Amino acid sequence: MSMQATEQTIRDYLDALLNGGDFAAYFADDVGWTTMETGEEIRGRQAVKDFIVALHSQWFQASPELRNVTAADGVAAIEAVFAGTHTAEFAGIPATGATVRLPYAVSYDIAANKIQALRAYFPILALIQQLKDAAAVHG
Repeated sequence: MSMQATEQTIRDYLDALLNGGDFAAYFADDVGWTTMETGEEIRGRQAVKDFIVALHSQWFQASPELRNVTAADGVAAIEAVFAGTHTAEFAGIPATGATVRLPYAVSYDIAANKIQALRAYFPILALIQQLKDAAAVHG
């Protein structure tokens, strides 16, 4: 896949993700998500979509603040900040109403204009600690 096609795919995906579009249309049927810090894996277009939706609009009211987007032949990466409010139970911690901000990166494998894999370098343990600290203050 050419660099131009890869870049177009990732930019179209991010546009759909950030603007309420059908971002899952850019996933291959058997797309895989891996949270690199924990090793958690999610497989399949619907399952990965459901996880991303839950993270941004169920457990948190959040959105990515993009910092950098890089694309090469068949691969892409983003750097972003996860910014939001904790609105529902996450990792066994009831909603705290806490505001969270965490930097993260995602690496993408792209073939035939579809995202095949997402590897999220997302600091889950730091997020959980922020929520525990907020719960202790408000609890």
